[in-house]
Amino acid sequence: MKIAANNPELKSWVEVPPQSDFPIQNLPFGIFSVSQNNPSVGVRIGDMVLDLAKVSSLGYFDDLNIDASVFSQSTLNPFIATGQKFWRSTRNKVSELLQTGSSLEKDADKVLVAIAEITMHMPVQVGDYTDFYSSIEHATNLGKLFRPNGDALLPNWRHIPVGYHGRASSIVVSGTDIHRPKGQVKADDKETPSFGASRLLDFELEVAFITGTKTNLGESIPVEEAENHIFGLTLFNDLSARDIQKWEYVPLGPFLGKNFGSVISAWVVTLDALEPYRLASPEQNPQVLPYLQIGGERNIDINLEVIIQPENGVGKTISNSNFKYMYWNMAQQLAHQTVNGCNINVGDMYASGTISGKTPGSYGSMLEITWRGTKPVQMPDGTERKFIQDDDTLIMKGYCEKNGIRIGFGEVSTKILPSI
Repeated sequence: MKIAANNPELKSWVEVPPQSDFPIQNLPFGIFSVSQNNPSVGVRIGDMVLDLAKVSSLGYFDDLNIDASVFSQSTLNPFIATGQKFWRSTRNKVSELLQTGSSLEKDADKVLVAIAEITMHMPVQVGDYTDFYSSIEHATNLGKLFRPNGDALLPNWRHIPVGYHGRASSIVVSGTDIHRPKGQVKADDKETPSFGASRLLDFELEVAFITGTKTNLGESIPVEEAENHIFGLTLFNDLSARDIQKWEYVPLGPFLGKNFGSVISAWVVTLDALEPYRLASPEQNPQVLPYLQIGGERNIDINLEVIIQPENGVGKTISNSNFKYMYWNMAQQLAHQTVNGCNINVGDMYASGTISGKTPGSYGSMLEITWRGTKPVQMPDGTERKFIQDDDTLIMKGYCEKNGIRIGFGEVSTKILPSI
């Protein structure tokens, strides 16, 4: 598919620093505000934000035939609800307006705001949230850790994109602090559980996609059409209290150990912008059922990094992974989500599950990196980490790069505060 805004030859009249995640070929959407003004829709380019509400008020979007009020909302949901045709035409129009020689340059002081002057908000109102479990390396590692004498993968894993419905209300935007959760835990050498703050707090390195269409109850989305329903992607840190989770997850799965906070990056990178970075999915063996069968390049080459930043110390990169490792791709996930007639809505979020590669340096959680605490991470200040400590800040970054063009997500960060 040829998308005009992806042209690697494009240059902008807006200065973009070298190695920026946000060249003119990216143009992600987000919700921002300046001072006490109401939030509105913006597009990131370099270290600036283009205010789409102001661009529209000056008449630059008149030929789009789109309701201009969607750019003055506190979430992207109304804009996303206009449909794929308008997502694409708006991004292409923004690309034209930001290209060298555009007439918009004369109005730069009216429509551009420096990133240092703004506050970012949750980009979407998340109605429903699904967390998948789609990295075979991660699932295998957890099987080895928790079932050392049994099969690493459960019998259903290679046949369905395993997932569960999580808590949408506790998904927050990057920069939001999260308190260490409390709950019931049971030590291996105790007969009964105790109550207290989680001691085994972990992150999960994930990427989430956001649906931009609504379907009716009873309808299914064919796997070959699934990507037409996906607006864009964000980075996703699915915080996990491993000790709480261990005690509660049988028989119904994750609950308090997973619903106290998940953090997403502020900018939504469109699926269109990621088109040049597609590659083939891993071979699936045994062959999946027909409703999940899809060819073509369905995975995306997104480099991922996780950093632990102590409050008064030097940070350390503890993982370098990649979204390309996913065994189950987004099209399969959405097709499976809806095959039973489950309806979806604009702004729903679907997380990939922890993304791990084949080597310890590419694992996507502390549980794996430290191998359940037996191999602590040594920090530059001489301390060590088996799991996440209070006042640690977790930072995740992600970007694609090809032919000199870098398309990134910025970062998703959160500081862990003591339990309250």
